Amino acid sequence: MKKKFIVRSALLLLAALLITSAAGCGSAALSDIYGYIPNESDGAAAALPVSEAVQSPPGSAGLDERGSYYSMEDVRDYLIQYGHLPDNFITKDEARALGWEGGSVEQYAPGCAIGGDRFMNREGLLPQKSGREYKECDIDTEGKSSRGAKRIVFSNDGLIYYTDDHYESFTLLYGEEN
Repeated sequence: MKKKFIVRSALLLLAALLITSAAGCGSAALSDIYGYIPNESDGAAAALPVSEAVQSPPGSAGLDERGSYYSMEDVRDYLIQYGHLPDNFITKDEARALGWEGGSVEQYAPGCAIGGDRFMNREGLLPQKSGREYKECDIDTEGKSSRGAKRIVFSNDGLIYYTDDHYESFTLLYGEEN
């Protein structure tokens, strides 16, 4: 029994070291995450109500691709600039491999935040289009004891939304709903 515990602990430690290594917590380009980026011939998006767009170019053009970012502005700008989440984001599955069962991921992956999992848009609040998929990430969780309600939800065709009320409402940060 003790040997199994030691082996399991060693595997969890190895996973933690790999995930939180100097290279960051893992990232993938949008095309890698989805394996497909649709084009205009895939159909029109449904016109569903969301807050007015805050169309602004990246405010931090000098974001380091290897940097860690947590704020809405920085993560938005990073997605626009690089097309994938910063390396400090790990998926729920990656966090679970480290022993995480919910809440803050800090004690399992210091400096990391949850992000990159599929957002299903079950309530239909975001525009739907053939081939469009959404991913989500936590916002402003660095050093916090919970994941909070703030999220960025982004699509494989360039839309970026923000919610600060855990998916009750969304503000379009970037892209055009057409």
